[in-house]
Amino acid sequence: MRFRIAAIIFMIFTTIMPGWTQTKDSDQLGMAIEYFQSGKYHEALNIFCKLETKHELNPRFKAYMGVCFYYEWDYANAAAYLDKALPQLSKLAPHERSFYYYACAESHFELQEYGKALPLYNEMITLCYDNEKADAYYKIGFIYMFQQQWTDALDNFQSALVYYTQFRPDQKSRIAQIRNMINGCVLEIERRKPPQAKPPCPPVKRKPPCPPVGGTIHILNVGTHAMRPQAAEVSLIFCTFANGKTKYTFW
Repeated sequence: MRFRIAAIIFMIFTTIMPGWTQTKDSDQLGMAIEYFQSGKYHEALNIFCKLETKHELNPRFKAYMGVCFYYEWDYANAAAYLDKALPQLSKLAPHERSFYYYACAESHFELQEYGKALPLYNEMITLCYDNEKADAYYKIGFIYMFQQQWTDALDNFQSALVYYTQFRPDQKSRIAQIRNMINGCVLEIERRKPPQAKPPCPPVKRKPPCPPVGGTIHILNVGTHAMRPQAAEVSLIFCTFANGKTKYTFW
């Protein structure tokens, strides 16, 4: 393994960085890479920073430094290094690039730069494995929630729930939290729906007046009354009393 790393470093020095001192600096670079690959990010970062003061590191090593800053919780430097390196890493394997996008997105998220984090999470989702997508959907849901875009937040929380349930069922507290977030989004969506107009009340059917004692009543439909345009139909009532008098009224 050490011989293989040394051979790679020799190729880098003879092709990309011919001006480097191929003794001490190459050894330092090899040590930094070994530290990085073994998860000793603090030690790797110290060496990378020293080498950077003397040499122009290639984009991949810049990305390594960004990842080291990310694990050191120095999100501002992590975002700065990864933002610069990512456009130059298109030839790397998709899965390797997916982690750089994730570390960069997480750094911007922690800096509350949600507009910058969102496209990085989305790009990460297109490159990573299915069992790695849950965290990205989870964070995207929060970004949309912070923006009060409740439907988009709901969609991403539901996607996160699917991937956590399928690939990381041991994350019970996270799954329970996502269910609560989904319920909250649904309530917000319902609360913001415009009120529905009430249907018009049906017309009240009225009974015609009782006929006068000893008289008769006649009803004639005459259409809409000029003084009552809101009425659908008006009838003219003739009330003939026993004494022969007639009274007219509209109904």
